[in-house]
Amino acid sequence: MHLTQAEADHLLALIKLPLGNPTVLIPTPGQRVRVELESLDGQERFILDMHRGKIDLMKGTYQTRARSAIPLARLDFGGAPHRNPDGAEVSSPHLHLYREGYDLRWAVALDPSQFTPNTMIAYWPFFQQRCSIHSSLTLSDSLI
Repeated sequence: MHLTQAEADHLLALIKLPLGNPTVLIPTPGQRVRVELESLDGQERFILDMHRGKIDLMKGTYQTRARSAIPLARLDFGGAPHRNPDGAEVSSPHLHLYREGYDLRWAVALDPSQFTPNTMIAYWPFFQQRCSIHSSLTLSDSLI
């Protein structure tokens, strides 16, 4: 299933509220966490996926999906560079946003100095804001 760019932009901009417990423990090393979200009006459902590296604890991913299977945004940090369809290499951390016809195959580099300390939890506020995830969803890190 594909979206037009306008549809994807609209879904990304919708405020997303957590279903269930608003405090989520981020994944332990090598684990994944999935959080269900919904729009304010209850008409759209979303999934927030989080993954933490097993060996490198600074490696991880946040991803927001719409309609169960359509990735809208993904933030990768601590990992290898990404190669865009035009051949340009993008360093980590980088942000993928849905682009019509390309899904999440394009990424833009982010300034790593804006995420200090370099921990998974440090990336959350940026991703939360970029994906319009309501501030009622908070993350907790068992390792701090």
